[in-house]
This record gives sequence, C-alpha cells and structure tokens, in this order.
Amino acid sequence: MFMLTRTSSEHPLGLCIMVDMNKSPPLSLSDCRSILQNVFGYSDFREPQQAIVEHVANGGDALVLMPTGGGKSLCYQIPAIVRQQAGYGITLVISPLIALMHDQVGALHEAGVSAAFLNSSLEAQEAYQVEQRLLRGEITLLYAAPERVTNPRFLALLDSLLERGLLSLFAIDEAHCVSQWGHDFRPEYRSLTVLHSRYAGVPRIALTATADALTRADIVERLQLEEAQTFVSSFDRPNIRYTIVEKRNPAQAIQRLLRFIEKNHAKEAGIVYCQSRKRVEEVAQSLAEAGIDALPYHAGLESSIRQANQNRFLRDEGVVMVATIAFGMGIDKPDVRFVAHLDMPKNIEGYYQETGRAGRDGLPAYAWMAYGLQDVVNQRRMIDESPAIEEFKHNLRGKLEALLGLAESIDCRRVRLLAYFGEQRDAGYRCHNCDNCLSTPTVWDGTDAARKLLSTIYRVQQLSGISFGTGHIVDIVRGKATEKITHHQHDTLSTFGIGKDYSEPELRGVLRQLLAMNAVAVDVESFNTLRLTEQSRAVLRGEVVVSLREKERTERKERRTREDRSAIIKAPIALDSEGLIRYAALKAWRSQIAKEHNLPAYVIFHDATLAAIAKKAPQTLEDLQGISGIGARKLEAYAADVLRVVA
Repeated sequence: MFMLTRTSSEHPLGLCIMVDMNKSPPLSLSDCRSILQNVFGYSDFREPQQAIVEHVANGGDALVLMPTGGGKSLCYQIPAIVRQQAGYGITLVISPLIALMHDQVGALHEAGVSAAFLNSSLEAQEAYQVEQRLLRGEITLLYAAPERVTNPRFLALLDSLLERGLLSLFAIDEAHCVSQWGHDFRPEYRSLTVLHSRYAGVPRIALTATADALTRADIVERLQLEEAQTFVSSFDRPNIRYTIVEKRNPAQAIQRLLRFIEKNHAKEAGIVYCQSRKRVEEVAQSLAEAGIDALPYHAGLESSIRQANQNRFLRDEGVVMVATIAFGMGIDKPDVRFVAHLDMPKNIEGYYQETGRAGRDGLPAYAWMAYGLQDVVNQRRMIDESPAIEEFKHNLRGKLEALLGLAESIDCRRVRLLAYFGEQRDAGYRCHNCDNCLSTPTVWDGTDAARKLLSTIYRVQQLSGISFGTGHIVDIVRGKATEKITHHQHDTLSTFGIGKDYSEPELRGVLRQLLAMNAVAVDVESFNTLRLTEQSRAVLRGEVVVSLREKERTERKERRTREDRSAIIKAPIALDSEGLIRYAALKAWRSQIAKEHNLPAYVIFHDATLAAIAKKAPQTLEDLQGISGIGARKLEAYAADVLRVVA
C-alpha cells in the first residue's frame, strides 16, 4: 500500500510519496539469525549487531558508530535480505567508493545474495541492464555513489520502486562524509537529505567508524536523523598496538620505518601514509630498494596505475601500499597487519580511521607513527592559511591539539584515544598494548628550557624587529655561532648559549610541546617563523609546568634482518606442522580461485576460516558445517575443493 501527500517542492510533480510499511507482522530476531548463519556462516551476532539488526529490520531509523572491523556491513545487509524476503523490496546502499562497491557486491554474490552496483565503471548497456533488474525487483542490495543517487533520473527510478512498494531501506555508509567537522567531508553527501524529504516512510541507517560528538551532531542534523536510534559501540580496537616515535628528519624516519617493517612485518600487508605525493614516491622507492613489495598511490598518478596498484594490494599477499589519505576509505582487506604514518595526520579522527584499517580480522596488528616538530609547524600553517571562517579554524586547532596531546602523552595511548570519543577508562588503567604501557617513558621537566626558548624568541624580535625560525632560535640558545647569528648580532643576546646543556633534539621537543600548548605560534606570513602568544606569559612566569618524554639520546641500533622469510608460514591460530602445511595449501588454492573470480582472496574465505579448516582437517561435508565463515552457498560451491586440498 502507498499514499500520496501533496507538498510544495521536493517531488518534481509536487508530491511527497509516503508509504505504509506495515505489510506484515514484525520481523523476528530468529529470521535475522537464520540469515546470519545460513548466508554468512556465523553462529551468532556480536553484542552490538543484534540490537541494530532487529531495530532496522523492523523499519527503525538508526545511526551506527562502530569501529572498523566491527561488522558494520552486516548491520544493513541482514535487514536488507530479511526485508526483501518479507516483500519490502530493495535496499539502496550509498557508498563513496567504486572499489568498495565492487568488493561488497562480489562478497554478496559469493554468499548467494542478489546484489549489484551502479557506477562509472559500467558501460551504458550494463548500467541499463542493472536498472531494468532493479525495476523488476530482482536485486536485494544496490550500491551507488551519492552523486548518482541524487540525480533526477535515478530519483525517478526510486519513485517507481516506491510507488510499487519495492523500496525497503536506505543505508548510508561512511556517514561522517556529510559533516564539515569530519575528517573526510564530501559536499555531495549533503544532498542526501532528499532521502528523508522525498521518501519519508522508508527507513534509513547511517553508519560510520569515526565521529566525535561534534561530528555526530552534524550527521544527525544534516541527514535529518533526529528521530533515529543511536547505537555507539566501543571504539576500542584491543588487537591494535599503538606506537609513536620521534622523527628528527625525513631520512631518519624512513630508516626507522624500514627497521619496524623488517623486524615485525616482513612479507606482510601494510599501509604507509605520507602527506605529499612526492613523499609517497620517495618512500615507495626506498622500501622497494630494501626488498619490500611496495607500491605508490596518490591522486597525481594516472587512474589506470592507481587502479592496478590498488588491485594488487587487495588481491596479492604481502604488498605494502604507500599512499596519501586519498587511499583507504572502504578498503575491506582484513589482513592488513600494520598502518604506519610517516607524517602526522590532521586530527585524531583521521588517525583513528586510518589506523583502523589494520587488523580488521581481529588478529594482532600495529599502528606506528613517526612525528616531529616540522609536522606540527606544517599542520598549524595549513590551518592558518585556510580561507575558512575563524570558528572553523578554531575547531581545527582544537582537533590538532588533541592529536598532539596523544603524541606527547606519557600515559596509556589507548586511554587518550578513547577519551577523545567520550569513552572513559578507570584512573590508572593500562592497556598493555601500546608503547607507553609496555615501556613506561621517563619524564623530564622542560620548563626551564621552555622559558629560555621563549625569552630568546622575544629578545630576537626586540633586537632585529623580525622573527626567526626554529633552527635559528635553537642555535642561539645552544650558543652556536653560525654565520647567520653573527650577521644579525644575535651572539650578543643575553640568552646566547644559555641552554648549551640541552641537546638540539631536546630543545626541538620542547618547542614541539610549546606549539601543542599554543604557547608558541607559527607566523605563516613571515616564512614560518616563531612568535609568542598570549599563552606564552604563563610559561615565562613559571605558572605552567612543561613536562616531556625523555627523548632517545642515542637511538637504539636495531639489527636489520634481510634474510628471506618467505618460507615462514604464519597462521592466525596455533597449528601444528601438518596444520600449517594444510593452511598454506588452502591459501594457495584460495589465491587461484580469487584470481579466476577477479576478487580479493578474503572475499572467498578469510584467513581465520582457512586456519579453522586446517586445524579441523575435515574429511566429510558434515565436518565443514559449522566452521565460522562458511555459509550454505560457499559450502555448496567450495566444499569438494576444500576437502580435496586438505586430504
């Protein structure tokens, strides 16, 4: 049943279509659980999934905040299937990325679910065929980008579906893209308000892995989800180990990254984030020259090269992608063992979203970041140079300061990270899976050094009438008589050599902390020189204590291991020698099948499923039943092959 209600503008015919969604009694949780087990091969829901799935399946609106790897996609895929079986029609999934659409649809096909996508990768005839299948109600889930969803031709298709009672649910993925306060704002998401104004009776679920309180409020307002139930899962990713190290210069950071990969993640998949395209190219080349299978990805590459590199990363094992933040959203690869940042992100949301791409399979993974004074200067400069209004800049500075607080922290990194998203831990809590918890840092009082640096900045300005940069200020404090210092007569200042007992890295660390505290500012219009702020006074008067982590006075020499580790087989669970052989054989078989189907290997079976098969050593079809990740369709399609491989 449906009814038409006249309105003034939203519908091209002056109509707002309202639908009576009460076609059948409420859908039971057992219906949803049956889909979970028979289609997707999982025995039970994770704690937050059950309530979300039941609420959405019965027509409720929802805003879902769930960390990467928490199972967000099932929160709309299962309701979509259950509602389609009950006669409600298709579910439209709004997704910003073509790669994600391809992989999600491929995974649904493997599970026996009718799904399709409409995007620019299709030829005109292919797109037409999808549209015809859509109108006939033959598709359970359709994936499309926001700019396609809101164009008049596509809206006419949705109108036709709705008028025949075949429009069941809207799922808006990566919902943080609608918010100007989010780390990945996309203006086209703003137009999705049409889904509420034009199709008010169709339930909506908006999902994101990352949103602070400000971003959440913006999502609710922009998508008109005021009546939606909000589901917030824990933001904790206990399998990820957080480590943040000092970056003295770009070359040193690359060497530290190399040692980190060779020591912890040889032959394993990872992502390395850099701020600029040039930096991406340099790092990818350095890693490749060191024998690491590394590829670059940034917007400056030809689209065919970007696509080829992304496909290799998704489909091959042990590939390291070096990329700008243009890469990663929607990447569903579960076995990324590490995410490294060689340059500091803009805020904690970006850091959390990007590091969350590691360990989606729940197995141990690393989040490693190198950051230094220049990172702080660059980020401050980008904010100050932004044409945005001052209120917006103020919020950006606050987000940056929160990230700097995380980087400079001497307590548990996880506590700081979770607190940013409003999730508190008891006083003294230690996660035992971050660098600070595993090795408590030594703290030193940098207040004296801070006052000497601020006094020097003031006196230089008084003497010369202009400000100077970091290196020059540090040289004055340390009493280094450079040509530039003598030329400007800065060796005559009372602060010349006043901090000769401090090393250059120590003074740079103090300046970094002062920048984080906003006790020093970067003057963008004067070539990124340093100037005092209102907050400088409290430090100069000794009213504020500046505490810093003890920096490495002599960097540990970690022996680089270049031996061939290709013979080492790593499994996600403990396996005996015969089990490891079966696991390796299953991975080789999976790789072959994935290439034949033109899909990432994990779409066929996750590593955890292969490991469970290898451990059980099944002999019959019945032995395979009940293994997590093997649904009815996959059992039918692959059981004979799997039994042959492990025999």
